Amino acid sequence: MLSQYNPVDIEYALRTENPPPPFPPAADRAAWHAVRQTMGEDAASQLIQQAETAAKAEIPTLPASLYLEFKRIGERAGYQIPRSIRRRNHTVLTLAECLEYKGRFLDPLMDLTWAICEESSWAQPAHQGNLTDLDFPIIDLNSSLTGTHLAEMDLLLGAELDPLIGKRIRDEVDRRLFTPFLTRHEHWWMYNTWMRSVNNWSGVCNGNVVMTAIYLEHDLARLAEIIARAARSLDDYLATYDVDGGSSEGPGPWVFGFSNYTIMAQLIEHRSNGRLRFMDGDFIHKIAQFPLKTIMGPGQWVNFADTESKTTFPDGFLIYAAERLNLPDLMTLYHEQRQRHVEVDRESELPWMLRRLFWRPKDTPQQPVRFIPNKHDWYSGMHWMFARVNPADPDALVLAAKGGHNGEMHNQNDVGSFIVQLNGEQLIADIGRGRFTRFYFSDQRYQDFSCQSLGHSCPVPNGQMQGPLIAPERLPDGNWNEMTEAMRGSNFYASLLEHHADDELDLMKIEMQHAYPPEADLASLTRTIALHRDQPDGWVELIDEVAFATQPGTYESVLTTFGDVRIEQDNVVIQGERGGLVIQFDSSQVQARVDLVANVPLTDGLRDVRRLIFEWPQPQQAGTIRLAITPEARS
Repeated sequence: MLSQYNPVDIEYALRTENPPPPFPPAADRAAWHAVRQTMGEDAASQLIQQAETAAKAEIPTLPASLYLEFKRIGERAGYQIPRSIRRRNHTVLTLAECLEYKGRFLDPLMDLTWAICEESSWAQPAHQGNLTDLDFPIIDLNSSLTGTHLAEMDLLLGAELDPLIGKRIRDEVDRRLFTPFLTRHEHWWMYNTWMRSVNNWSGVCNGNVVMTAIYLEHDLARLAEIIARAARSLDDYLATYDVDGGSSEGPGPWVFGFSNYTIMAQLIEHRSNGRLRFMDGDFIHKIAQFPLKTIMGPGQWVNFADTESKTTFPDGFLIYAAERLNLPDLMTLYHEQRQRHVEVDRESELPWMLRRLFWRPKDTPQQPVRFIPNKHDWYSGMHWMFARVNPADPDALVLAAKGGHNGEMHNQNDVGSFIVQLNGEQLIADIGRGRFTRFYFSDQRYQDFSCQSLGHSCPVPNGQMQGPLIAPERLPDGNWNEMTEAMRGSNFYASLLEHHADDELDLMKIEMQHAYPPEADLASLTRTIALHRDQPDGWVELIDEVAFATQPGTYESVLTTFGDVRIEQDNVVIQGERGGLVIQFDSSQVQARVDLVANVPLTDGLRDVRRLIFEWPQPQQAGTIRLAITPEARS
């Protein structure tokens, strides 16, 4: 798709077109006065006050010993927090000077810019491992983002700073970004290979290297090479999406990758006066609808894989994508997010704050708005099913279920897992991602409870977890060790047997035999998960049909929950903060028990997880476990 753009045609478009800057420099006082009026004096004053604080603050130090904390003890925060403070302060100093234009923030901004240029590496310790080899800079998420950050500051205020600041920025981005991008092939995020598929990194790294180059690379032949190389890489990125536009990484990593792809595409289109169009095509249109189809409730999204349920989306991204792709539901999502007054992830970064100031919706509704999703959404390649009893009711029953395989991006071993949400609360829950430490991204990843199938609502045949049990490991140079067949998660998969969706029933049936190692001794394991609408509040049905290959085996059907669990004669009650589920089972064939897994380290802290287990009393050659999951009657 994008590889159609070769360096010759790209260079011709760049030489032919000479558009105005995408954003006005600070010296354009009429433009910035209009921005200040639009944002309102209260918001402008607040930003200027933040800059006053930043101007007085000491620049946080980033010593080598702090960089090595990740290598030594596996922790990220010690380095990442002061590094983030540097960039947040740099953002507010830049924008406050643009709004005020009195010069009082220029020296603090110059000092901070110089300090960022002095950082031995712009890459995070978690992505580089060792101290920096200045002859071998690593391009990661953060180094590429730093390039765009400095480039857009230079666009706005470069003329107001010492000329050697601009030269230093250009020297650094050439050494750290442009040259390694053009001359090296070991960037794991650049191409899909037999060892590894790319993921959101490709959208972020390519996108920001290209944006930085559009601003700062004046050799148009070289700029054309950068864009063409990125286009080839981004074709591989787009190829990782489901045929219906879904991302197995989940909404959090999806928005990180695709939002950066989007603003890169916008900048390319602007620079070429529309000759180079990376946002055209039906497939991009499908990808952009991912948050509209994976929503679980207001402000809540499905959290399969390493993502979080409370995902947020940059304002500028939603506004631009809604208008460019004619997707008014994305604009509704923007207005709803604004009305909820949530803190949007990454919106303290200069590129997103700048776009928030300049990319405004045409109209702002005065009444509360809410995006209403479909009754049914389905990603046929990933086997992700979403079923909602009444999408207009944010408290109504919602089911999300998945098949797929265990070699997905940001994978957790969760083939066949599902979520049941009621009253805006996951009662049968995906517990979410674990803490991002060195251990979490090592070959021991699947020893982490949140990544194991034991940490999901998955079957346990003959006591076996889903494979793989060992993962590729990130190496000190930021790449990954060689993939072995034992690590290859795509070898552990579900086969789709049936999918059905109508007004009365949503159903997915999968064969899960191959998600487990040979020790499970499975001849067949089919799971049917369905949402029924034949009752006012709906209900969920789970049917596991199991047959062992050589001898009788044990079988557990497990539900994970943060709620309290009460076991009764023929049913179990999961009680949450805002309601409960009643789970009916045949006590003559199945027994229920609950295991507490205390203090599971998740991204939002330590949480107790309960594993509700339905099991056969004795080993069997074959059998069925059926659960009927019904909302507890409202009082």
